[in-house]
Amino acid sequence: MKPQNIRTLSLILSIVFYLLLGAAVFDALESQSEVFRKKALEQKLNDLKRKYGFTAEDYRDIERVVLQSEPHRAGRQWKFAGSFYFAITVITTIGYGHAAPRTDAGKACCMFYAVLGIPLTLVMFQSLGERINTFVRFLLRRAKQGLGFQQTEVSMGNMVLVGLLSCMSTLCVGAAAFSHFEDWTFFNAYYYCFITLTTIGFGDFVALQKTDALSKRPPLCGV
Repeated sequence: MKPQNIRTLSLILSIVFYLLLGAAVFDALESQSEVFRKKALEQKLNDLKRKYGFTAEDYRDIERVVLQSEPHRAGRQWKFAGSFYFAITVITTIGYGHAAPRTDAGKACCMFYAVLGIPLTLVMFQSLGERINTFVRFLLRRAKQGLGFQQTEVSMGNMVLVGLLSCMSTLCVGAAAFSHFEDWTFFNAYYYCFITLTTIGFGDFVALQKTDALSKRPPLCGV
């Protein structure tokens, strides 16, 4: 078998193993909690049925209305501030899922916008990363010269360390900001920043979704 084929097969098997490992870990961590939350929700639903006398069909109607009205709690999602927020989630591939186009024209525009915007964003981030790396190398070289190091060349290890520290700092600053503005715990805010910066975008935490937040704090849409 060719080395390239062995490498490809090894990578595929590694990913499959990693997926199975992840499934086992998350099953162990989340399964019991899910059962508990489901039972608590069913108990609450039964209490509401007894209290107000509505049927299962009535509940489904109420549930549908609540779910459809939830995105509008933050204000009109498709005014300029909300649309700008949505555009960011499209071209960065975060896709929280808190807002999505409902019209056929909007869906078609979203696909076309993403086809152009995603590659452009990737190229922009690549170029920006190159400029930042050049600047960081310059600063590290000057710092080594100032400290009297004989070897002033910047190693890959130096760059990796600076990168890790920069990522940690960015996440911590973002977590502090969002925990303040959104009234989240620091851990939940840190989790939100990590999920956002890695473009996973589960949508379980989405900023600017409080009552009228889009109209009260439009500048924060770009944060």
